[in-house]
Amino acid sequence: MTWVAIGIFLLLAVFGMPLAFALGFGSLAALYLLDFELVVMPQRMMHAVNSFPLMAIPLFMLAGELMVRAGIMDRLIAFANSLIGRVHGGLAHVTIVSGTILASVSGAAVASASAMGSTLVPSLRKYYPDAYAGAVIASAANLGPVIPPSNAMIVYALMAGSTVSVGGLFMAGIVPGILLALGFMGIASWISIRRGYALTGDGFSIRNVLVQARRAIIIILMPVIVVGGVVGGIFTATEGAAIAVVYSALIGFVITRRLKLADLPGCLYRAAVTSAMVGALIAFAASVTFVFTIEMVPMALSDWIQSMTQDPMVYVLLTMLLLIFVGMLIESNAAYIMLVPLFAPVAVAYGIDPLWFGFLFMFNLVIGMMTPPVGVLYFVMSGITKVPLMKLVRESIPFVVWQFVVLALCIVFPPLVTWLPKTLGF
Repeated sequence: MTWVAIGIFLLLAVFGMPLAFALGFGSLAALYLLDFELVVMPQRMMHAVNSFPLMAIPLFMLAGELMVRAGIMDRLIAFANSLIGRVHGGLAHVTIVSGTILASVSGAAVASASAMGSTLVPSLRKYYPDAYAGAVIASAANLGPVIPPSNAMIVYALMAGSTVSVGGLFMAGIVPGILLALGFMGIASWISIRRGYALTGDGFSIRNVLVQARRAIIIILMPVIVVGGVVGGIFTATEGAAIAVVYSALIGFVITRRLKLADLPGCLYRAAVTSAMVGALIAFAASVTFVFTIEMVPMALSDWIQSMTQDPMVYVLLTMLLLIFVGMLIESNAAYIMLVPLFAPVAVAYGIDPLWFGFLFMFNLVIGMMTPPVGVLYFVMSGITKVPLMKLVRESIPFVVWQFVVLALCIVFPPLVTWLPKTLGF
């Protein structure tokens, strides 16, 4: 019956039905054929979303909306521009540095792409082709789920249970996130020199850096307080997200004075819509996971894989290869909810570090946001820049390749992921 659920889900998804409803109809059919009372389905859905840790996602989304409306992008861009100076690919570098800082505020790639796209595209298109500008913004935005706080890490930790902590995953993303950002900047320099793009940016000045840092420090302190509090055990991720909302509102109302009471309904609406999409995916996917459980799919999968190989590294490599294809076809939140309960227990059975495996799993699906045909960030940037999808894909190839290189480095050298969390006691 499990294969009935999977088959119906894939069939409906291929024909364009939203993933949440495809998951729901697939699990409904499986429960019916298994002769279960269908009242089980809403019960499982309600149980899945009735979660205190899950509340962190809408709160972080609301914090991101408030920060954007508060005008933080202007300060972040000015600060990044003062750091970069006048160099080849300067404005692309500014975009990447801004994306790195924004990632520590928004926690989501799509939110970062929307904020940077609306702010930076007019400036970028003065010096670069629209397709290249869109590729740079999409790549910088994809740092959002890697650098903490990250909604993707919260969802993974929730689905993996007690084997991995949110704080540990947060710390695991810092070193790979820095490697990604530095690599993106190197690629931007290489492309700018090779194509002869004009120098952009103002001359470097310590005085200007200090002035802009003073204006931006109140924004940079937010992720330090929130992530530091979660990692230090002072408060949970959900409580940290609530603090982030209050902090963002104070910045908007008191510091920048760009946030108005009239902006709050719009911020709440956008955060609610995005959160509802994630919540619907979690609710419907929970019923599929329930079918997997009663059919003992995790145990069967574990026995089958272990019969093929006893080598934990082979299991990791096979999982990573599978997730590359999954990321091309399935939205990442749906993939976490469907696959984490299957693959995480098998990794534990192999004796694999759950923190290392969890980050690799999450990072692989994050890259999937920039791999066609279901590369969500391409659709966002295509809507903002009005550039056809395939042009964005072509311009993004070097940046996507670098993300896979960093993934490979994290597989070959696990301390890149685990050193910082283990140093902090995770």
